[in-house]
Amino acid sequence: MPNDRLRTSLLERGVTPADLAAELKVDPKSVERWISGRIPYRRHRYAVAAKLGVDEAYLWPDALSRSQVADASESEIVNVYPHRWAVPSEMWRNFFDAAEAEIGVLVYGGLFLSEDAGVRKVFREKADMGVPVRILLGDPNSESVAQRGADEGVDDAMAAKIRNALVLYRPLRDLDGIEFRSHDTVLYNSIYRADDQVLVNTHIYGFPAAEAPVLHLRRVAGGTMVSSYLDSFERVWDGAIPLE
Repeated sequence: MPNDRLRTSLLERGVTPADLAAELKVDPKSVERWISGRIPYRRHRYAVAAKLGVDEAYLWPDALSRSQVADASESEIVNVYPHRWAVPSEMWRNFFDAAEAEIGVLVYGGLFLSEDAGVRKVFREKADMGVPVRILLGDPNSESVAQRGADEGVDDAMAAKIRNALVLYRPLRDLDGIEFRSHDTVLYNSIYRADDQVLVNTHIYGFPAAEAPVLHLRRVAGGTMVSSYLDSFERVWDGAIPLE
């Protein structure tokens, strides 16, 4: 069966089979066979995944056993914080400052982040350096935001936090390289991305996000945790509305 995921990934990135063969120092016919469905050696799978910036398990889901995927995914866990307030403030700034390719934020309000002048400074500097910054905020008028406010016992304060964050982000909203969108999805986790690292603030019914755990993850070849959260981010982004 043809590997449509590999073919599509090559096309999306403008990489020809000949380009990939030259990069990996293999015969171009080998790459054609991979596209036709043959599974490469593991060292080549790693190299292709790294070249295309996708996960090995995405390109060849049947190449790794379930136990191998589980082991690799477990290795993606860098740290677990019992509460968001337990994450050091400098950790957030250092996390985003390390990004070289992309920064992403998916929250309802994330007021704690917009209130941090150091983080806003990092966003501005990274955008000036050509690193795209994408920020997703909840629609304060949506049913999802109203329900989350009710679940956390803060009611209309949730929508107010989003409006406050919009005001704090106002100096960044007209800058090239920083894009804001509004979403109305049911948010199961808040996701913060810096290249292949993510901070995932889980949500617990009846508790504010600051009281819920935060997972610090870094992508590992063969793992699926990071790629799952990044895929979720992209789905919300695709359905969100650009802010005026």
